[in-house]
Amino acid sequence: MMNQRTEQSSLAALLTTDDLARLLRCSPRSIRRLADQGSVPRPVKIGGLVRWRRAAIDKWLAEDCPTVRTRRRAR
Repeated sequence: MMNQRTEQSSLAALLTTDDLARLLRCSPRSIRRLADQGSVPRPVKIGGLVRWRRAAIDKWLAEDCPTVRTRRRAR
């Protein structure tokens, strides 16, 4: 069973759309658009929840926010 400190650090490692919007100083709608365009790291989907890994966002910011999505393969 997780202790309270471990549980809090695990939750802090995942960002909600609102958390990411505050971090990037934009609206949650802008975050959803950036995610749809592949301009931010891919979120983690947990059931119906969408979360971003804090470590992936920190790395992305340190790399000067490169576009994440590559071209899709033709089917």
